Amino acid sequence: MSKIQMLTPIVEMDGDEMTHILWGMIKEKLIRPFVDLKTVYYDLGLRHRDETSDQVTIDAANAIKQYKVGVKCATITPNAARVEEYDLKEMWKSPNGTIRAALDGTVFRAPILVKGIEPCVRNWKKPITLARHAYGDVYRNTEMAIPGPGRVELVYTPVNGSPQKALVHEFDDAGIVQGMHNRQSSIESFARSCFSYALDVGQDLWFATKDTISKTYDQNFKLTFQKIFDEEFAEKFEKAGIQYFYTLIDDAVARVMKAEGGFIWACKNYDGDVMSDMVSSAFGSLAMMTSVLVSPDGYYEYEAAHGTVQKHYYKYLNGEPTSTNSVATIFAWTGALARIGLINENQPLVDFAHKLEEKTLETIAEGKMTGDLARITTLENPTVLGSEEFIDAIAEKMA
Repeated sequence: MSKIQMLTPIVEMDGDEMTHILWGMIKEKLIRPFVDLKTVYYDLGLRHRDETSDQVTIDAANAIKQYKVGVKCATITPNAARVEEYDLKEMWKSPNGTIRAALDGTVFRAPILVKGIEPCVRNWKKPITLARHAYGDVYRNTEMAIPGPGRVELVYTPVNGSPQKALVHEFDDAGIVQGMHNRQSSIESFARSCFSYALDVGQDLWFATKDTISKTYDQNFKLTFQKIFDEEFAEKFEKAGIQYFYTLIDDAVARVMKAEGGFIWACKNYDGDVMSDMVSSAFGSLAMMTSVLVSPDGYYEYEAAHGTVQKHYYKYLNGEPTSTNSVATIFAWTGALARIGLINENQPLVDFAHKLEEKTLETIAEGKMTGDLARITTLENPTVLGSEEFIDAIAEKMA
């Protein structure tokens, strides 16, 4: 059988631990037998990021700007324990944060629905899509440990003018402090991306922050969204028969739990990170969610919206069996391949990507699944497959 040709490559960003192991299996068993795979490869494993002082992450982000589409494996964002474990030069920042800062845009995450995996929130009948701002806030923060009594201030020094100061806290003893920021242009891009996406899919858009407490920072998000909606999208939403509304983040959580789904929930960066994990878990599993960064400049970065599955990796290294869900990582690859296929008008590649998704879900619907799904499935007598066995079962269907 002749392989499907790729006209241009995609940017491939390899990662860490168990997801790195699955990454290789997916390429060799599910993609390369059918596609003449062309990628520009970057190793974003923690050791290589440390060796390059994280320059490799910056290079990967710049490559996405050149090739338009990237696919990324899950990576480690080191904490103090990881610095010691890997003997790192420093506690490197989130590679996802670095890439998102370079590309801007919005991360859209949606649960992958499949027969036999029912939401644990019983009234959820349709997917809930999380729209997560992809720049700034805690992911671009600056932190400091305060050793003892003293004053901490925010200082803004304009290019031309006198500094402006605001007192953060007058410390009587030791403590900690954190500063974070955002850019008005990025907030506006976030708003436009959310409104445009809602129109594309024909779904209501919710936006939620905490402006009652954060009366400048969060209120700026709220006011920016409302201004752009009123000036650019209100009439379009009315014609499309969909709605936009703002509410506090705690009210949004209550509303979401009582809703049936079928809408887009826009959140700031950290809120979107946490809430997308909640939604994906409630729909079935963290490994059952798609994630794509959509840049206003037309760049797309696909990834699995979960971690590196550290515990399974240690078992794998010890030769113990693992049953790790690879669905979100498979869908990251299919999303990227379908997107580059659309860009290049390469329909066979688009069809292949959709077929691989279809066969992945068919495998689960027939009762062959990894342990995380077997524990929650409504199907009787599911067959629990190991990490590689699950991928092999999909490969058999593809063949």
